[in-house]
Parts: sequence; C-alpha cells; structure tokens
Amino acid sequence: MKKQSLLRISLFLFLFIFSACTPQALPSIPVQTEDTYAPLAPDGVPSAVGEDAFYKQADASIPERVEDLLSRMTLDEKIGQMTLVEKGSIEVADLPSLSIGGLLSGGGGAPVEGNNPEKWAAMVDGFQQSALESRLNIPLIYGVDAVHGHNNVVGAVIFPHNIGLGAANDPALMAEIGRATALEMAATGIYWNYAPGVMVPQDIRWGRIYEGYSENTELVSTLGAAYLQGLQSTDLFESNITIGTPKHFVGDGGTAWGTSTNSGYKLDQGVTEIDEVTLRAVHLPPYQSAIDAGARSIMISYSSWGGMKMHAQQYLITDVLKDEMGFTGFIVSDWEAIDQITGDYYQAVVTAINAGVDMNMVPYNYNRFIDTLTKAVDEGDVPISRIDDAVRRILTVKMEMGLFEQPFSQPELLAEVDSDAHRALAREAVAKSVVLLKNDNNLLPLDKDTPQIFIGGVAADDIGIQSGGWTIEWQGKKGAITPGTTILEGIENAVGAGTVIEYSKAGKFTGDTEAADAICLAIVGEPPYAEGKGDSKSLKLPSNELRILRNMEEGCPNLVVILISGRPLIVTDSIDSWDALVSAWLPGTEGAGVADVLFGDQPFSGTLSYTWPASVEQLPVGSSSEAPLFPFGFGMTGE
Repeated sequence: MKKQSLLRISLFLFLFIFSACTPQALPSIPVQTEDTYAPLAPDGVPSAVGEDAFYKQADASIPERVEDLLSRMTLDEKIGQMTLVEKGSIEVADLPSLSIGGLLSGGGGAPVEGNNPEKWAAMVDGFQQSALESRLNIPLIYGVDAVHGHNNVVGAVIFPHNIGLGAANDPALMAEIGRATALEMAATGIYWNYAPGVMVPQDIRWGRIYEGYSENTELVSTLGAAYLQGLQSTDLFESNITIGTPKHFVGDGGTAWGTSTNSGYKLDQGVTEIDEVTLRAVHLPPYQSAIDAGARSIMISYSSWGGMKMHAQQYLITDVLKDEMGFTGFIVSDWEAIDQITGDYYQAVVTAINAGVDMNMVPYNYNRFIDTLTKAVDEGDVPISRIDDAVRRILTVKMEMGLFEQPFSQPELLAEVDSDAHRALAREAVAKSVVLLKNDNNLLPLDKDTPQIFIGGVAADDIGIQSGGWTIEWQGKKGAITPGTTILEGIENAVGAGTVIEYSKAGKFTGDTEAADAICLAIVGEPPYAEGKGDSKSLKLPSNELRILRNMEEGCPNLVVILISGRPLIVTDSIDSWDALVSAWLPGTEGAGVADVLFGDQPFSGTLSYTWPASVEQLPVGSSSEAPLFPFGFGMTGE
C-alpha cells in the first residue's frame, strides 16, 4: 500500500506540473524521423562544431566527409541547403540562420554599389562570409548565367552567342572559351555557371534560339561537352573548380508554336509535342555527352512533355537522368519554375522535390518554400530519404569544387577580366562564326585600300545590339553598355590610310555611292531580346531596319548586307537586291572579328548550324518539302 500511495502521489505531481506548462514553455526539438540528426546540447540546441570536425578535413574522402556533415545537420539546415535565392531578395542575416545553400544573380543582377569586377568580388565575398557564420560553416554556391562570357559584368569579354559558335563548329575553340569564362568568373568569386545551353532548337521563331548551338543533335552534343570541359578544367586555378549547368532538361528546343503557358510568349515555356522515341533521339543525347564530360549540375526546363511540366517529371528526372544516364550531381530548378506545376503551392513543392529536383531556385519568397517543404516532411509527403539524397548531392558537389577550403574570390585573377588574351580569343571566335551566304562577282573579301566605303545602320556602331540579350541586363540593351569594339570601329581600324569612310545610321550619304570604286555596307539586324520576349511570328527585320536597307538598295550598285541577329531571318524578298550577304549573328564585344573576314585577314569559314528558311511556313525544321533559302551546313569561302 505504501508503494502504491507513493506512485499515485508521484503521478499526480507529474501531471500537475505538465498541465501547468504551456506549449511555448516546452523546448523545441527537431523532428527526427529516419536518419540521424545533429547531436543536441542539453538545452535542445544543435551543438556547434570545431575546426577538427571530420567533414572539414580536406584530405579525407569526399563521400565520408559528406556523410559526416549530413549526420550533424538538422532538418532546417538540410532544407536551407536546398534553397537557392536571388541575391536582391536575401536578408543577409538569413544566410547563416537558415543555412541557405545558394545565391544567384539573375540577368542584370549586379552589385548595388556599381558594376565592375571588383565590386562583384566584394559583393559575393560578403555574402559568402555571412554564410560561413552558420553553425556548420557550410559555404554558399553562387551562380550566374555566364552564357557568352561573364556577361553580367561591365568590362568582361563578351563572346559570340552560341548560334555563332555553332557556325564556327570548333570544339577546341569552345574549350578555350570555357576556360576564359571560368577565369573571369573566379575573379569575382563565382564558381557556378548556368551554361552551356544544350537545347536542340527545331523552330527558329523561338526567342532563345541564339542560346542553342544548332538544330543538329550531334553538333550540340560535341560543342556543349567541349565547352563544359574547358569551363571545368582542374588546372585553371588552385583549390577551386568552376562547374557548368547544361540546360534545360529536356526538350525545350522542341516546343510547338502557340503552346506556351506564359502569357505573351508563343514558343518559350511551351509544350514539346513529340513521342518518347523522338525525345530520346533528338533532345536527350547532349545531356549524356555532358554527363560523360563531367557535368555536376543540370537545370530543368520550364517546358512540358506528356501532359506534365518538366519539373514534375519523376520518370525523366529520376528514372532516366539520374538512374539510367548515371547523373550523380544535383538538379536545380529554373527561376520560380516549380510554381508553374500547379496553383497549389504545397502540392507543387511536394511534386517537384519527389520528382528529383534537389535545389529550388526560389528567387523571392524563400521562407515560403522552406516552410512548405518542412511541413511536407513533417506530414510524410516528402520522405527524409529524398531530402538526404538532395543534400548529399549538393554537399558532394560543393566539396568537389573546393568551396569548403577556398570559398572566396581570387583577386590575382582580376587581371584576366578584359585581358588582351581573352579579347583576342573572342575576336578569333567572331571571325570563325561569320557565315558568307551570297557573294556575287566575288565582291568579298574587300580590298583594304578601297577608296570609298559607305556604312549604314545603327547596328554598325552599337555594342549593345551586336551583343544581344543576356548582356549586362537580362534583355540586353542598345548602346555602349560595356567596353568593346564595334563593327564600325573594326572596319575603320582595318582599312588603309587612303580609304574614306562615311557612316550614316539612316543609310543616307552625302558622297557618291554610285562611283565605280565605292562599296556600301548595310549593317542591320534585330534589337536585343531574351527568352520568350523574343518569340517572333514573322522573323522579319524591324521596319526601321528595312528603311535603311531600302535607302541603300536604291543608291548602292555594290551592296554588302551584314545581318546582326540571333537567328536566320526571312530575307527572301530582298536578297536579290544585294550583291553579298553575311550573317554575323551576335558577335559580342569584339566587332573587329567581323572586319577580319570582310577584308581577308581571316578566311570565311563559318557554316550554318541551322537551316535558313525561305518562309516561316517551312518551320519547324522538316515541316516542308520545299527547299530552304540556304540548307544546314551551307557557307561560302569567298575564294
């Protein structure tokens, strides 16, 4: 009886004390469902770690270091690592407190203090220092769309867009461009590049056509892999490796006109209406080549296939890409792309993460994503094993990159930005990318001592136009947006001392354009654009550019037309009025490369990596039996 009385009294006291405690008074202890979490101190707070922690030992094996770090992490820290935030939206204090895994600069996401390499380095280093103040000292991975050089940075060398590099078709050149880009990125503390684009576009009306090397799968596979190998070279600088991000998995180049789910777009983010056999034959091989070349990050497409957004495709992301193709790196979403799966945000997050997305690019409301994914794990809708798989992949790549040992910028590389060697490389790339399409009476190449040259067109003297979209700003911008050499300047520097050059933006001249020794150059093209904002139904030159051409066609017996464009344009009705036609694509900052081929310092060697249609009725590729204006692979030598 005495023992029972004591037990009753003890139980009564326990229940009384327990009932007096409010939920707020109880310690918050992380939920531990399947895997081992960080050891907890007596107050329920995860224990701090010292510099002797196993995962911090650079000479230990990466798989073992990753498992050690993973075992120390709370669920909050794991989900933080799966979160990628645009730098303009981040609260700096959240970097360590939420253990945020990555930051990015979207197109035009320059430092607030100013846009130059030094300020970029200071900005990224500042973010990195804040992230390293977290309990586990896990470094950030910082990403940018350096799709044709380090193109967000004023002063960086801007290479030709991929459509031009496809015309050059030089894998060794691609590798060198990758290396140069990596060096300029590392100077600013950025080691993650959202490139190369390995889409295989089938309809040149797409606003992203210039981001793709070619309509030909084999050519895309070869050039994408070569660029990736150059970008990820292990001998570029001590400690670190830059990684690329082949994109956008998979089939974004095959979307059908009018199927876009984004208001105002027509092809971009649309539906790829093909069967799996075609998807595998045309669009999948570049990813296998990229994986074989060492890809460690792959970005998923906005587009849809099989009635489902690509970010929801567990079959393609996990079964095919990760399991069948052997991809062991991590998967990153595109900008807010998870949100497009369904209007139910909770279900969208659950679907995407379970499908195999490892890191979510959530540019703005990152707290909503973190809270939603935490709830999904707590309720069992996303298993902790899926979280651990995602974080394991992210941490593995961060360690492979050397970020745990050297997470900051490399000031000694600032001299590489805007270096003579990189500008010479870009100039070479421009010359190799130019395609000669028409050359009546062997008008080209021109004699450097041509007495009179009349040059018309705004694009002749505009770095912004010749660089296109994804240059300093997302959509690009006309004008002197970054240092470089315009095509006009390149021509002026190439000709002999006795040559007289007259330039008119409108193509109206005071000199005698009909003189026997006169040559006219009409340099016209498209204004800058990016993504779906460049989707074009007609593929025609803007009306102001057509007026320039009409002015010069009427008064120039020897007329050379140089097109500055992100794709082939419909010129069938005008080409008979021109004596020569040159496609210079979007050459970037080194316009002198165009002058090099015009005056014979370099040969015309570029060939079309896309079929040049006679009309839009011939689109997409293969939809018409009629002959195109110029076939795939066409290009004259000028000899």
